[in-house]
Amino acid sequence: MRALPLALGLMAALPSDVASAGCTRDAMLVFDGSASMGELGHDPTAPTRIVEARQAVHRALPGIEPLRRIGLLTYGPEGADGCSGVTLHFAPMADAGAAVADGIDALSPGGLTPLAGSVAAAIEVLGPEGIVVLVTDGNETCGGTPCALGARLAAERPGLTVHVIGFRVVHDPFSWNSPEATLFDGQTVAKCLSDATGGLYVATETVGELVVALRETLGCALIGQMWLMPGHNPA
Repeated sequence: MRALPLALGLMAALPSDVASAGCTRDAMLVFDGSASMGELGHDPTAPTRIVEARQAVHRALPGIEPLRRIGLLTYGPEGADGCSGVTLHFAPMADAGAAVADGIDALSPGGLTPLAGSVAAAIEVLGPEGIVVLVTDGNETCGGTPCALGARLAAERPGLTVHVIGFRVVHDPFSWNSPEATLFDGQTVAKCLSDATGGLYVATETVGELVVALRETLGCALIGQMWLMPGHNPA
C-alpha cells in the first residue's frame, strides 16, 4: 500500500510539465492468458506463471492507476480455436486498477499466443498516440509477424510506443508457426515491437521483477525509474 502515496508524493514534488511527461497518453495492457501461463514446471508445487502474474498485477496497479488511463486486452482462452481467443475487456479508462486485476484474476489459461494479432487489436482502441504494454511468456505461435507489425507501426503510428515484458519466457527451439522467431534466439520475438517503436524490452523471472517492470512501462516513466533507485526493494 506504500506505492500510491509514494507515487503521488513524487508527482507533487516534480514540476507539472515534467511530472506529466509520458503519463498523459492512454495505455493498453495486453496480457498473456495462453495455456503455457498455467503449466506446471519441474517443481509441481511451485506457483504457475498466471498465479505469480496476478500477484504482480495486484501489487503494481494501485500505484499506476492514478497516473494514466488504462485498458485491458487478453489473449489465449475462450476462442473458437487456439488463435482466436483475443478479448478486449475495456478501452482505456481512469482508475482502472481494480478492473484490470479482476479481468486477469478471471483468466483460465488456454489457447495459443497470437502476439501480433493481439497488439494490432489493442492499438485499434488507442488514438494517434498511446502506449501498449505487452506481457508474454513466449513467442508468436499463430503465424503472426510481430517484426513486420513493428516496422509498420514505426512508419504509420509514430506516436505509439510498445513496451514488452517477457515473463519467464519459454523459448521454442523449433520456432513453430512463428516465421520471425529465429531472429531472437532465447528471447520472445515480441522484442521486435519494442525495438521498432522505441519501447522497452524487460526480461523478468520473479514476481518482484514483474512488479517493477509494470511500474516502469505502464506507469509514468519518471515515476517508474524511482522504483529502481538504490535502496528500494521490489520484492
